[in-house]
Amino acid sequence: MSPRVLLFTGKGGVGKTTAAAATATLAARRGLKTLVVSTDTAHSLADALGVRPDSADQEIAPGLHLHQVDTQATMERHWGELQDYATNLLVELGLDEITSEEITVLPGAEEIIALLELREHAREGRWDVIVVDCAPTAETLRLLALPEALEWHMTRLMPVGRKLMRLVSPFVRGVARVSTPGEEVMGAGERLHRGLLEVRELLTGDQASVRLVLTPESVVLAEARRTLTSLNLYGYRVDAVIANRVFPAGGADEWRAQWVAAQSRLLAEAEESFAPLPIHVVPYLPAEPVGKDALAEVGAALYGEADPFAAPTAAPPLRLAADELTLALPGAERGEVDLARKGDELIITAGPYRRILALPSSLARRKISGAVLRDGVLRVRFTSEAKPDEANVTGHPDAGPAAT
Repeated sequence: MSPRVLLFTGKGGVGKTTAAAATATLAARRGLKTLVVSTDTAHSLADALGVRPDSADQEIAPGLHLHQVDTQATMERHWGELQDYATNLLVELGLDEITSEEITVLPGAEEIIALLELREHAREGRWDVIVVDCAPTAETLRLLALPEALEWHMTRLMPVGRKLMRLVSPFVRGVARVSTPGEEVMGAGERLHRGLLEVRELLTGDQASVRLVLTPESVVLAEARRTLTSLNLYGYRVDAVIANRVFPAGGADEWRAQWVAAQSRLLAEAEESFAPLPIHVVPYLPAEPVGKDALAEVGAALYGEADPFAAPTAAPPLRLAADELTLALPGAERGEVDLARKGDELIITAGPYRRILALPSSLARRKISGAVLRDGVLRVRFTSEAKPDEANVTGHPDAGPAAT
C-alpha cells in the first residue's frame, strides 16, 4: 500500500517547516513509521527538530526519520551521463573542469532530485507517512508543474531529437569540434522524464495531498488563494489550510486587541475563501517551538480531534466523464481563465499559470460545445460531433461556442 504523503507549502516565513515537522513528530508518536524530507534548499528541518544536520538519514526519534538530499551524489548515481556530457561539452568550449562541474549543477536541481528521491522512498514500503517540507510557494508551483511540462516536450521532441542527432552528429563533430549527445545521454534524459512522471502519479494519487500554511495577514491570504487555484489547475489535491501565529483572544492591551481584531476578520475571510476545507489554527506561542517535544505539542494542538493522516476525502480536482471535463479552480475569476484547443490538447490558463492537458481519445475525437466557469469549477462540454481538423480556438469560459 502507498504511504500517506503530505506536502506543506506556503509563502516564505509563514511557518511551513514548523507545521511539517510538528505533523511528522505527531505521526511518529502515534506509532506511524514516518519519514520527513525537504525540497527546500534552506534545509531548516534539522534546526526545527533540534538535531544536528549530520543526523539526517537516521532515526532521530522512535519511528521518525529525517532525510536531506545529497544533490551531487544522487545526480552521479542516477543521471551521471547527463552531467558528464554537459561537463565535457563545457570543457571542449574552453572552460576548466572545476568550473564546468559547478555550472552543470543547475539551479533547481536539488528540488527536482528531492522529488525523485521521494518517489524512491515511497516505493520502499517502509513508511506509513511521508511528510514533505516544500520550498516557498512560487518554487513549489514551478516544481509541481515540471513533470507534466516535461512530458509534453519529451513526447514531441525526443523522437525527433534522436533522429536529428544521428544525422547531424558527424557534421557537428567535424565542423564545430564539439561532442553531440549519444544514446546513453538520451537514455538518461528519458529515465529522468519517466521518474518525474512517476512522481506526479504519486503526488496526485489517492494517498497524497497538499496543506497550505498561512498567517492571518492580507498579503499572505491573497497569495494562498492564488496558490489554491494553481495547485488545483495542476491536479494536486489540497485537503487543509493551517493558520499559524494566531493571537488568542483576551487581554486589555490595545496593541494586542487590534491584532486580535484584524486576525479575526482575516480568519473569517479565509474560512469563506477556502470552504469547505478545514482550517487548523496554531496559536501564537510564547516561545519558538524547537525540538521534538515542543513540536509534538504543536501537532496535538494543531489537529485536535481530527485525524491528520486519514486518506483525503475530497474529490480530485480533475474529473472526466463521457461528455464533460471538470476542473476545480477555487477562487478563479472568469477574466483570469482562458481556454485553447489545439489538436488533441486542451490548454487551460489561470492567471500566470498554464496547463496543457492531453485529452483522452474518447474526448479528443470530439468537438467542444461550450465551457463555463461557475462556483469555482470549470466545465468543458463535448458533443458527439467530430472535431474539425483545424481546431485551434481560444476564449474565456462562459463565452459560448467561441470558447471552444
